[in-house]
Amino acid sequence: MTATIALVDDDRNILQSLSIALQAEGFVTRVYSDGEAALKPLIDNPPDLAVFDIKMPRMDGLELLRRLREKSQLPVIFLTSKDDEIDEALGLAMGADDYIAKPFSQRLVIARIRAILRRVELNRAAPSEDEPVAEPITRGRLSMDPARHKVAWDGKDVTLTVTEFLILETLANRPGVVRSRNQLMDAAYQDDVYIDDRTIDSHIKRLRRKFREVDPEFDAIATLYGAGYRFADES
Repeated sequence: MTATIALVDDDRNILQSLSIALQAEGFVTRVYSDGEAALKPLIDNPPDLAVFDIKMPRMDGLELLRRLREKSQLPVIFLTSKDDEIDEALGLAMGADDYIAKPFSQRLVIARIRAILRRVELNRAAPSEDEPVAEPITRGRLSMDPARHKVAWDGKDVTLTVTEFLILETLANRPGVVRSRNQLMDAAYQDDVYIDDRTIDSHIKRLRRKFREVDPEFDAIATLYGAGYRFADES
């Protein structure tokens, strides 16, 4: 099935050029000039993935994402300028799946879109009779069901994006073992797509925040400065 990508940006040149590039790769595109124009269509008739600019008139990308997350876990990639480090971190904390800094190559955007869509599809697909089903993971108070993309802490559901799930799964599979940022990048971004350390760090911060919403004392994801992260198994 052909994937539909929504593009939300007040720059008409970006909308047109990126839309043409995506259509040439076989995607269906929808374009919106700002968040206010995009919000209702994204909720009522969601695409497979959306790409937002952060700075837009009427409703910026952060506000659009905030409102969207009240209704949907639609995969979202942010477009940012090099000076938007605070906005990037805030966007990831609010539930964006990734960000790409301007100026960007169309090839990079398409690669990231494909990577996220592939992970979403793998998590949605029902396994065939011959395909082994991923076993649930239990680590102390954490439970993960990869086949159903479900996570709980002390029996309370925690909603994670695909990227967050893959990072947590990598850590939880071997509790106590330090995973470097590069290892977590390989788990969450399985295609040959460049990301920097800030992206993984932002995902870890977001994971901690989500678990602390159900348990303010959550500290199972430890930082080993200069080395990476590890999941502390609990008895």
